[in-house]
Amino acid sequence: MAGNAVGLGNFLRFPVQAVQNGGGAFLIPYLICFLLMGIPLLWVEWATGRFGGNKGHHSTPFILDSMAKQSLWKYVGVFGIFTNLAVAAYYCYIESWTMTYVIKTLLGHFINTSPVKVSAAFDAYLDFVPTFTGLPYEAIVAFIICVMLNAWVLSKGLVDGIEKVAKIGMPMLIVFGMVLAWSGITLQAGEKGALYDGTVGLNYLWTPDFSSLANPAVWLAAAGQIFFTLSVGMGTIQCYASYVKPKDDITLNAMSAGWMNEFVEVCLGSAILIPIAVGYLGIDKVLEITHQGALGLGFRTMPFLFSQWGEWLGVISGAMFFGLLFFAGLTSSLAMGTPWVAFLQDEFKWSRKSAAWSFGLITLVLGLPTILFFRQGVFDEFDYWAGTVSLVVFALLESILFAWIFGMEKGWKAINYGGDIKAPGIYKYIIKYVTPSMLLFIFVAAMFSPDHGNWSDELSHLFSGHGWAFSDQAIVAKIMNQDMNKALSLAKSAQEQSEILLKRQLINASRLLLVMVFVGICLLVYIAEQNRKKR
Repeated sequence: MAGNAVGLGNFLRFPVQAVQNGGGAFLIPYLICFLLMGIPLLWVEWATGRFGGNKGHHSTPFILDSMAKQSLWKYVGVFGIFTNLAVAAYYCYIESWTMTYVIKTLLGHFINTSPVKVSAAFDAYLDFVPTFTGLPYEAIVAFIICVMLNAWVLSKGLVDGIEKVAKIGMPMLIVFGMVLAWSGITLQAGEKGALYDGTVGLNYLWTPDFSSLANPAVWLAAAGQIFFTLSVGMGTIQCYASYVKPKDDITLNAMSAGWMNEFVEVCLGSAILIPIAVGYLGIDKVLEITHQGALGLGFRTMPFLFSQWGEWLGVISGAMFFGLLFFAGLTSSLAMGTPWVAFLQDEFKWSRKSAAWSFGLITLVLGLPTILFFRQGVFDEFDYWAGTVSLVVFALLESILFAWIFGMEKGWKAINYGGDIKAPGIYKYIIKYVTPSMLLFIFVAAMFSPDHGNWSDELSHLFSGHGWAFSDQAIVAKIMNQDMNKALSLAKSAQEQSEILLKRQLINASRLLLVMVFVGICLLVYIAEQNRKKR
């Protein structure tokens, strides 16, 4: 479960989110969201999974169906399969970057290169231009290998496959993380080419800007990070928990997995990327790069920075950093494949090997558009709808099911049954009232997010009859292609217009593809239900 939670977001996304949202002050909404949404949802999903598993169900459609009389809930459970397939499609692509960068680092490709060349090499990698190795379509080859590795491990089963990888990968990840965190914190100005001490970056990261707490966007960012980092709202936790024995502890285990993730994220994740990057580049340059996205800071800068540590130490440190990311990504992507495999095994009596390799094939087919049209935004579109919106929708609906349909009294017993500790009584009311309310607020805020994040101004505009200006990231604005329509109206040449039109077509096609996948899974669930009735 800890391997499922600890992923790329702990080391790449969290420190950048903290920098952009108030530094040390970001921990206040972050920890509040963890206590009021993260922990409750962990308990809800562990209890839901074990309840369904006791009845022989190991995938969310029929786990949720076992908790309510209305057949509609099994189609809500489709989110628990759909989200994992769609997220795995682009997540395995990022995972393949880390695998490739481990190999390139060990082969010495980043020795004696400039920051410009390292950044250009990453661009070339995304654009399939041969660099360093001279291999054409290197990114696609690496992606295929990565997907095959995931499918192979999944085919070995939970105990012989996923658990063995987690038992090796998680300790290595912790050790690598501690070594790199120590290197980042103890970095000295003037040594290994550093301009500043590592503590400069650490101090910058955690210096609180309390004025940020008044910005709703910061709270939404904190809530989004909790979803992203704990893997709640995906269906993977329910699937894993469905294999837990009836009297096994889940109260303490859910807490342990959650806090393990927080340790890795807050203590290790924050002590590597930002301190080392600031030590070499300075705060202004790091801010410039982070505004281009969290991934850029890791892949565009770290290979060069490690090369400053000397030939051998630089290679070892670089391999450890990207190896850390690879293990973090692999344990998470394996979890994403488990609900689909369990669904085919339970409902269609497929063998584990066949189900695992079908996951690999689907991931490959869904992932290729995110690779081929990365520059046109298909990758980001998958991340927005599958990796953000779907998580919130599913978490909201499952929290309502657990607390209000299944019933909080039965739910509270399911959480505490067999536990080595008892959940604090206050959480009975948090799960029933606070968590669903926060999730509903997040969904509504994401649906109608105002331009520039200024809610008060937009509300006054609305009540004065001037309408509501949506942010480009609002769900409503996304559906209407607001950002691309703006760009189209400002285009100055026919070529620019044609490029924007092509991008809009590809974005709409990617959305249609995601809808088709969701509908296809719904159809499979319907067929499975009919088969159950016949049996």
